[in-house]
Amino acid sequence: MKPQIKYGVVEIFVLAILTHGESYGYKLVSDLQEHISITESTLYPILRRLEVDKAIVSRNEIFNGRNRKYFTITGNGLDRIRDFMRDLEDIRRISFILEEGKFYGKKNNN
Repeated sequence: MKPQIKYGVVEIFVLAILTHGESYGYKLVSDLQEHISITESTLYPILRRLEVDKAIVSRNEIFNGRNRKYFTITGNGLDRIRDFMRDLEDIRRISFILEEGKFYGKKNNN
C-alpha cells in the first residue's frame, strides 16, 4: 500500500477511535493496536496534523504529576470519516474490476 494511502487510513482509524470519546496518546496507541500496528512516534505527527486541520481538538490536564494531552473529535473530523466512507463505497462499487477473469489490464487468453 502506498504510504500516502496508508497514512490517510491511519488518520481515519484515529478519528474512529475518538468517536467513542476523548483519549490520549498512549491509550490511542493501545486501542489502535487491536486493528493496526502503530507506534507513538507515528501517532503524534498524525494527531498534530488532525489538530491543524481542525478534525480534532486537544486539552491538557495534569495526571499523576505529568501533563497529559487529551484529544476529542470535532464536526470536521466526523465529516472526514463520512467522506472516507463515501469514497470507500465508491471503491466497492467498482469491485467488478477484480471479478474472476475480468481484471483490467489482464490479457484475455481466448
